[in-house]
Amino acid sequence: MKIFSIFMLLFLIGSSIAVSLMKNLFGAIIVFMVYSLIMAILWQQLNAPDLAITEAAVGAGITTLLFVLTLKKIKGVKR
Repeated sequence: MKIFSIFMLLFLIGSSIAVSLMKNLFGAIIVFMVYSLIMAILWQQLNAPDLAITEAAVGAGITTLLFVLTLKKIKGVKR
């Protein structure tokens, strides 16, 4: 289990760096969703299921949906 947690932490660090460097906004939203799902897995590994469920629902679910809808509205505006 320790190796899995270390792998998840490294993947978490990589996804946080990737989301800050991406130029494609939709891709950044997807990577942010992956970041939130990894955080939910890590919270579960730390025996905090309430935080894991909250992170999965809010971080990966609602926030991603709001970002995608906002991106859709922004793309619809002609400049």
